[in-house]
Amino acid sequence: MREINQIGVLTGGGDCPGLNSVIRAVAKTAIIEYGLDVIGFVDGFKGLVENNYKQLDLRNVSGISHLGGTILGTTNRDNPFNYLTESQGKIQSTDQSDRAINNMKNLGLDGLIVIGGDGSLNISNQFSHKGVRIVGVPKTIDNDLAATDVTFGFNTAVNTASDALDKLHTTAESHHRVMVLEVMGRYAGWIALHAGLSGSADVILIPEIPYNIEAIIAKITQRYRQGKKFSIIVVAEGAAPADGEMVVQNLVPTSHDPIRLGGIGQKVAEDIAKFLIDIEIRVTVLGHLQRGGSPIPYDRILGTRYGVAAVEALMEGKYATMVSLRGNDIITVPLEEAIKELRRVNPEGNEVRVARSIGISFGDK
Repeated sequence: MREINQIGVLTGGGDCPGLNSVIRAVAKTAIIEYGLDVIGFVDGFKGLVENNYKQLDLRNVSGISHLGGTILGTTNRDNPFNYLTESQGKIQSTDQSDRAINNMKNLGLDGLIVIGGDGSLNISNQFSHKGVRIVGVPKTIDNDLAATDVTFGFNTAVNTASDALDKLHTTAESHHRVMVLEVMGRYAGWIALHAGLSGSADVILIPEIPYNIEAIIAKITQRYRQGKKFSIIVVAEGAAPADGEMVVQNLVPTSHDPIRLGGIGQKVAEDIAKFLIDIEIRVTVLGHLQRGGSPIPYDRILGTRYGVAAVEALMEGKYATMVSLRGNDIITVPLEEAIKELRRVNPEGNEVRVARSIGISFGDK
């Protein structure tokens, strides 16, 4: 087995709170525990292809764990296996994976740590098939990677959404309004579910449970009859009516996942207004507020644990793996397993049952 002396790290896909905690832990563990040199690629896989990097040392990773975002930058539009470039005024797609691998070889890299979600981990898996020593770290605020119990960034996003619901409650009750809060969650409703539970929502709409507008109207009407002249609805961006589809805001063809969702909150509000014309309805879309800001302590700690474990996995020869939280332990799972399926909310699971037990509607009955 080739000795490891220098490793690289990059952040891919959308940013989220806790990325800097992972970067810091990777660099400090590699330098302090193993005496390695560490290179950070700038702007994700784009930096890997364009050979844009910076040396990471104890000084430039000091005091960054409380910062949101990533000191390395990131992008979700630059897949080395489907790399888009402009030539003679035309956009063309080429496979630049060998170019990226040659850059790693020329730099003397003996391993690569990729911090990202399903898209970045899919790319990582392709690189591992081409002989790159690679370890993944699970990152997504959607918490939708099935091979780990929790992804870092998720709990901070839930905290942001819960805080928004707390604030919406006071103005909703003051003005006797229905407040609709749209949160992220393309194909998995974890943020909406957890924020709705902690923020005392009356209705939670998630992708896993198609809704009927009549059921939502019934819930709002029931509350009015009980003297509760306001209602709080939290809806994941990927939620859809039983007789319809997700609301697509626009398409970004240069992205590995070109569909951009958004607008379901407004649709829900407009549909409610058709039935309840005397009730005022307001919509708030959290959007990228959920990705920004300082990570809460949980995500700083989890990110640090992931970063340390990723370096240890490389040093132990556990390539083509992803570090994963199982219970209270950090283990490694094969990348193939990590990207096999999304972790979605179980409509019959404990959290949904708990929500129903305290009177929260999912718009289905």
